Amino acid sequence: MHHSHFSVDTILSNLNIDSLNEMQQASLEATAKHDNVIILSATGSGKTLAFLLPVLRSLKHEDKKTAAMIVVPSRELALQIEQVFKSMGTGFKSSCCYGGHKREIEENNLVQPPAVLIGTPGRIADHLRRGNITADSIHTLVLDEFDKSLELGFLEEISFIVQSLPSINKRILTSATAAVEIPAFIGAAEADELNFLPEGGVTTPALAIQSIHSPEKDKIDTLFKLICYLGNRSSIIFCNHREAVERTSQLLADKGILNTFYHGAMEQRDREIALARFRNGTVNFLVTTDLAARGLDIPNIRYIIHYHLPSTPEIFTHRNGRTARMDASGTAILILNDEEKLPAYITAPIEKIKLPEDLTVPEKPKWTTLFIGAGKKDKVNKVDIVGFLTNKGELKKEDLGLIEVKDFFSFAAVRKVKASHTLQMIKEQRMKNKKIRIDVAR
Repeated sequence: MHHSHFSVDTILSNLNIDSLNEMQQASLEATAKHDNVIILSATGSGKTLAFLLPVLRSLKHEDKKTAAMIVVPSRELALQIEQVFKSMGTGFKSSCCYGGHKREIEENNLVQPPAVLIGTPGRIADHLRRGNITADSIHTLVLDEFDKSLELGFLEEISFIVQSLPSINKRILTSATAAVEIPAFIGAAEADELNFLPEGGVTTPALAIQSIHSPEKDKIDTLFKLICYLGNRSSIIFCNHREAVERTSQLLADKGILNTFYHGAMEQRDREIALARFRNGTVNFLVTTDLAARGLDIPNIRYIIHYHLPSTPEIFTHRNGRTARMDASGTAILILNDEEKLPAYITAPIEKIKLPEDLTVPEKPKWTTLFIGAGKKDKVNKVDIVGFLTNKGELKKEDLGLIEVKDFFSFAAVRKVKASHTLQMIKEQRMKNKKIRIDVAR
């Protein structure tokens, strides 16, 4: 087999690195001997190069199709890896695919297949479904920060990706924790494991803190761009006053960002509706005062955006406590205008977000919320609601999302495309022999 003759020395000098570290050296050797290698190492220890060098070794210049795929949990990581690959100066083309990036741009980049394709699970799965990727030519698969991908709930997409690639003969997985179960479908059963984790395991802080600069004093434009950049992941936006909450929510809505708001002056029922819609994914953005920083049970929040700076370190901690719970990771982002400094109590180094030129409004959620005018006090439970909506409302199981039953009313998430048909079907129907008001919750 003729492989590209690449010299590690040339690449290192292109990257301004003196020599490979122990892990990178071990990875080069292990990947030459074994089909499947797992690299356990702390984030930031140089693992990008530890898999890019073996990937490069497997590329051939005469191949005109994609040969290697690198799947990562976040766009930041995808862009970072692409940057390293480009700096290596190999002469091979790479391309990056991630949510929140214009799909047409990516499709154009894929017309001439890149040798190395880097991307996030959802977007790669999307391109595979659309036939934009030369799937059968890909022989090397890298799952970088695999533990993070599992944690963020990308298992289904990764499973689909692996099933779509019939010719994989080399797998490299990286993880910052040794405790991760590698699912059987990945096919890495006999993997050689390189453990470079520090003694006693690694404790990574689950919460990352980032900042972004707003050129204008009024931050709404920066907030809008930031949301386009982050994509439709569940996010809470904290403002310091009720008026600001309503204004910010309205301005985002005017710019096409579906969101809801929550503050102390609202009727109890409206607050319940707002939270239910946010919890079940009908909206991904909740604009709120510090009221929401205390005791709200909302799982899986990916981003906490401090639109206004918290007035005390305690409030900062409370707000951030909405995310990075129970092993899930999260990111807190502070928006700072020219007059604002990073609060003194933030001592850790902070990553500054640089927005790309090209931003698109995130896709609208696929769910809508039905308000059901009956609850526990009417002896209505989840089973009743599921039964009613599947039988009378002609919904399949997968068209039903989260169902919440309160004392006097309930909420059900329903796939948006099915909602009007369902409402039509149940208009005259009774639940538990009662005529019950069911409507889209606004």
